[in-house]
Amino acid sequence: MTELRSTPTDSDSVQLVDGVLRIAVASDKAGNSLDRAYFDRGAVALRQLARGEIKAGAVLLVGTGANFCAGGNVRDFASADDRAEFLAGLAGDFHDFIRALTAANVPIVAAVHGWAAGAGMSIVTHCDVAIAGTSTKLRPAYLGIGLSPDGGLTWSLPRVIGAARARDIILTNRAVDAAEGLDLGLFSRVVEDDQVLVTAEAAAASIAAGPWRTLAATRKLLTASATRSLTEQLDAEAESIAALSALPDGIEGVNAFVGKTKPDYASVNAQS
Repeated sequence: MTELRSTPTDSDSVQLVDGVLRIAVASDKAGNSLDRAYFDRGAVALRQLARGEIKAGAVLLVGTGANFCAGGNVRDFASADDRAEFLAGLAGDFHDFIRALTAANVPIVAAVHGWAAGAGMSIVTHCDVAIAGTSTKLRPAYLGIGLSPDGGLTWSLPRVIGAARARDIILTNRAVDAAEGLDLGLFSRVVEDDQVLVTAEAAAASIAAGPWRTLAATRKLLTASATRSLTEQLDAEAESIAALSALPDGIEGVNAFVGKTKPDYASVNAQS
């Protein structure tokens, strides 16, 4: 595989390096619009990850060019012989990617530089850790071309920032800058623009260096908490911590703590 910092090309838009599965969602073509070939390959890799055919502890989503993802390629929409049929197919494939992303059950990190508009904004709302730059902006964008959202935006955005603010942003189609995105909880951190990728890479590498079974279990708890009562969540937490204590991740972590040594999660992950 090529180095993680390299710019993905059409042939290596999916890369696996040191336990991090890196997926490019937008190419540097057509204004950094969502690239169907890229997210199709990404969905395949994510499904392989879920089945255990690819071993990784984190996923890193990136765009190429000036933006993370500026939305769908509207010129492709306009040139389609049957726009409804074209959009149904495109949205269906994109939604397969979103489903695969959420089902991968490893932490998802995004390096969000420039614009994340339309589909790009939808992707950001499904990530666990989103690193933005000071000039990063989000915008739903769909209403601007007379279309309704896709990518799960009408489901995820209200859950992240609340129904009233989600309705305001989507229905007025207004831009959200980095500072507001951080305040709303859409971004995890805001750094200087030239530090977005390196910071996101470091976050993904740090996560992937941890115990993979424990990370998967923790992400599962966090995801499920939105639809559970406190009692249900307490029961799930008790079951999870007990199960992990008997697995290599928990055994290594506890024994290392007692022995005052650094846990060797790399060896544990290699056996998972």
